[in-house]
This record gives sequence, C-alpha cells and structure tokens, in this order.
Amino acid sequence: MSDRVYNFGAGPAMLPIPVMEQIKEEFLDYKGTGVSIIEISHRSKEFDALLDEADTLFKELVSLPSNYKILYVHGGAQMQFSAIPMNLMNRKPSKKAVYFETGNFAKIAAKEAARYGEVKIGASSSDTNFDRIPDVDLNQIDEDASYAYLTSNNTLYGTRWNNFDNNGKVPIAVDATSEILSRKFDFEKFGLVYGGTQKNLGPSGLAMVIIREDLLGHEYPETPKLLNYSVYEKNHSLANTPNTFAIYAIGLVLKWLKDLGGVSEIEKRNEKKSKLLYDLIDGSAFYKGHAMPEHRSTMNVTFNVPSPELLDLFLKEALENGLYALKGHRNVGGARASIYNAMPLEGVQKLADFMKEFERRKG
Repeated sequence: MSDRVYNFGAGPAMLPIPVMEQIKEEFLDYKGTGVSIIEISHRSKEFDALLDEADTLFKELVSLPSNYKILYVHGGAQMQFSAIPMNLMNRKPSKKAVYFETGNFAKIAAKEAARYGEVKIGASSSDTNFDRIPDVDLNQIDEDASYAYLTSNNTLYGTRWNNFDNNGKVPIAVDATSEILSRKFDFEKFGLVYGGTQKNLGPSGLAMVIIREDLLGHEYPETPKLLNYSVYEKNHSLANTPNTFAIYAIGLVLKWLKDLGGVSEIEKRNEKKSKLLYDLIDGSAFYKGHAMPEHRSTMNVTFNVPSPELLDLFLKEALENGLYALKGHRNVGGARASIYNAMPLEGVQKLADFMKEFERRKG
C-alpha cells in the first residue's frame, strides 16, 4: 500500500480501501465456494442472495419508499440518455420532455432525447459556462410534458442543484451519477433517479436506476429489450448476464457506507472535505474557483491558477506528491478535485497543504 496515491479523478473513481481489501481477499474464493465472484453464475443462489442484499442495503440507506424499484442497467450513465426517453416519452400523447441544461452531460442527454420526441430546454446556464444552476421553479414545468430531466451534480463544472421542491405533477428524472449517496435525497420528489456506478457506487459499466413503479410500462413498442426498464423490473435485472462483479462491489460499498453511519454521516464528512478546499480558494488571490458559491458541489471542486504554465507545474508537482488526476476537463480548464465518498479527509488535507505551499512559492 506504500505506492497508493490519493486519486482525485472524476471517474472511474477511487473505491474505499476496506472494500478493495475485501475484494482482494475474496477474489479467488468467494465465501468458501472455491470459485471467484467473477466465475459464479448470475442464476446461482449465491448471486441471488448477493443481489437481494444490495437491494436491501440501498433501500435502507436512502429510506426508499416501497413503490420504487431498483434496476441494474447495462451501459452506464450515458446509456440512460437513450433509455429514459424510450421508457418515459411515450407517457403522454405530446411525446414531450423538459430538460434543464446545466452542463455538458445535460446537453448530451437533451440531444439524445430529441431523437424520440420533442425536447424543450426549460433553462440553461450555458451563457456563463455553466458556473451556476439557473433560477428555476420546478412547479412551473409544462404539465403536458411526459417528464422533466435534470443533472443534480455537474461533474465538469463543480455545481449542484440545492432546491428540488416540486408539486409532482410532472415526474422528474435525475442524473445523480456524480453524487448519488453523497447527501440525503427525498426520493419521493422524483420519478426516477439514476447513477452510473463508477463514482460513489463501485466500478464502471453499470447504472443503478431507481424508478417509481407507475412509470414502468410506458416504453415505446420498439424499445430494445435491454433498454426496456419493464424487462429489468420483471427479471430482477437478470434478463441476461449483468456485470456480476460490479454488483458484488456495489454491495460491499453499500456495507461500508452503512458501517460508517449511513448517508447522513457521509454528508457531514463531504461538507467538511469540500469546505476545507473552498475556504482555501476563497481566502486566496492565487486560486480562482469556477462555480458560484451558492451552487458549489461537494463532490467536484473546480478551480484555476493564474497561467497555463503555472497550471502545468501545479499538476506535475501534485502528482509527484501523490495527488493523482487533478487536471480539469477541457471544457473548463484549470484543476478539478473530485472528492467522492471514498476520498478520506486526509487526502483532501494533503491537497490543501500542497496548494498552500504551491501558492507560497509561486504566488
């Protein structure tokens, strides 16, 4: 473990060390079966028990209402850009959806959804390079829409939604990929919440989709089998072979989170971690944050330094100090520290100490 670094990458992101240690310990012999977890059948009693346990843990951690279903869907988050309109756009004759454009992934999702019906952009912050969440009243969504769609945490830009109040007349679909399980969510405010698994849930390759059961059964007739949420629900996500290893790892991450004290506890830790960096940025004339303070993410802290040359040096020296993958996305530039649930406070403190020293020498 002496060669481990603190991984600030946006995803695939770091997993909790105890989870990886357990994976290592069980990898060749899963629970005395004599075979690896990646070798057992998805139809076996061992995997069935594993899947049930993951469901139970997730429901417990988020206090999920009984009328919501958990699906483990192929293709990760971006596959849902197609699956959501295929399953929800047909709910009303208008075949219309409202999309809120708060970042790159929201833009891509809206463009994909337009293949299956009419897409109206309800609001956008593109004119300020997505440094904020636009002022939106979710109670004013066109009731003729089949659904509305938003990205609750914008990984590239370091912003997040804070107000989800709505009257429930139009179901809201939420991409929570980069913040799922990082803070308390009232799932009853939403019709569908999904997250790619590669940030706070486990390894890449799947998405967890949490859908209210009345929204099932509205898919277009031509929806492919493995994009059809009803097929997943009827077959407990086992209509074909899923990524069994990813589901196994998700279960371990959920156990780890429960042992820490659950979502309320991790939310406190995430607030403390992000505050450490934001306080440093706000108190500095050298570092400049991208996101407006009232819309800042606790998962993705975006900032820049005075020149491209200093940025290159910052990233080089950070890596030499065991601070990995701090380069920002090309749409934003600068640096980005992704501090998901698995990032310990010690890693963020080490980054803060490095930033202070770098500013002292180069500011």
